Amino acid sequence: MRQYSVLPRRPLQSQTSFHTPCQDLPPRVTLDDAAVAVMTDFKKATAFTIDPDVSVDTAARVMRRRKVHLLLVVDVENIVVGIITSNDLIGEKTLQCISSRGIARADALVRDIMTPAGRLEVISMDDVLHAHVGHVVATLKATGRRHAAVVDEDAGGHQILRGLLSCSQIALQLGEPVETTEIAQNFAEISAALHD
Repeated sequence: MRQYSVLPRRPLQSQTSFHTPCQDLPPRVTLDDAAVAVMTDFKKATAFTIDPDVSVDTAARVMRRRKVHLLLVVDVENIVVGIITSNDLIGEKTLQCISSRGIARADALVRDIMTPAGRLEVISMDDVLHAHVGHVVATLKATGRRHAAVVDEDAGGHQILRGLLSCSQIALQLGEPVETTEIAQNFAEISAALHD
């Protein structure tokens, strides 16, 4: 049997960080560029997650630390049970939860104000692959949302979250704000916007 030598060891230096995946998105895009140029792809970038049973204040700290405006809420098996956004944390949802339950903000949990998975609408990766940035902007404006989840399918035909489309990321790459105020009547309008 072959003999293997022991690898050299040394102390970990103070102030040591760690590698993280990095998706290189183009610095500038136009509305006519491919939609994938503005999508955060979870095959290339880390999806930031949080447990449903942590406080909303903890979720806010995680968002600030990660410099994101949305966290996937996942269970112990990494199944998406919902999403929580920075708007949820500072908006009416949190205030209503505190008021209706008669609790302090410190006692409000992510599960109390998240948007549950059953209420989320998603866009197919196949549609994103055939769309332009303008289609994404039109979709976000039509839904009145700041984010859109993108899914593809695993070998068994089950949806798997592939990535996110974000107003703040698109605005950064476009070099101009993306305002979302109109609300779509139904998902058919969103699909129509993507196929225009």
